[in-house]
Amino acid sequence: MKRKYPFDPSIKHHFIVALGLAIWVFIFLFFTEPLDVNEFGPQEKLIYMPLYGVFTSLCYLATLPFQVWLYKRNNQKWTHGSELIQFLFLIILGFIVTRSVYYYIVMEQHPNAYTIDYFATAIYFPGILTIFPIIAIGRWSFGKYKDKKLEDQKIEIQGTGNYESLKLLLNDLICIQSSDNYVEITYREDGEIKKQLIRNKLTEVEISRPELIRAHRSFLINPYHFKQWKTGNRKVFVILSSDIEVPVSKTYQPNIEEAVKSATE
Repeated sequence: MKRKYPFDPSIKHHFIVALGLAIWVFIFLFFTEPLDVNEFGPQEKLIYMPLYGVFTSLCYLATLPFQVWLYKRNNQKWTHGSELIQFLFLIILGFIVTRSVYYYIVMEQHPNAYTIDYFATAIYFPGILTIFPIIAIGRWSFGKYKDKKLEDQKIEIQGTGNYESLKLLLNDLICIQSSDNYVEITYREDGEIKKQLIRNKLTEVEISRPELIRAHRSFLINPYHFKQWKTGNRKVFVILSSDIEVPVSKTYQPNIEEAVKSATE
């Protein structure tokens, strides 16, 4: 349940899922004729069936604030458990809304309307089994598409060994420090600060990754993570994300100032 699940937080894409859901609900109801749909005339079908689709779609959209809250609560991580909780919330909300539409709008509180138990077991939950694949496929597809785009945007810090490398987004890389015959890469992953040693020279990394700026003979920094300058004991430092402190040589200070200015404009 804690395994990562493909997830796209883009609201625009979830609106597309909601639109597809509305169309699918209309098609399903129109052609399978549950809910005594066969008793409606053609004109009534075209009035009530889209209504169910619209309300189902609105139900899905109404769960998005809960989804945003859950995503932030989990430090912008989305797991199989998160997806299950989101679906359970959607099922409960969907039941309340569709039951209300059926009883108050379609049946107008008619005494012969289906009971809640019958509506749930014979109509709603069987209907969920037909709707679930559309939502699941849509959400999973957009999530995989987002993951692929992110993967394509990643840079690779290579080591001298055949299997030594680290792939990550440039904006997740904070700084790189020389450590004997290795470089120590400090980066952000899923909201956490991590470090990894790779066998290579800092000068080789500097040549291969010109986006990084030399701050000191032992440090390269990503100007994207600049927060502020710090001085003390006649020395200059830059404070990066997560309050990481890096010394700055006077030789490289003008280059850093220019890079920081470009990064913050």
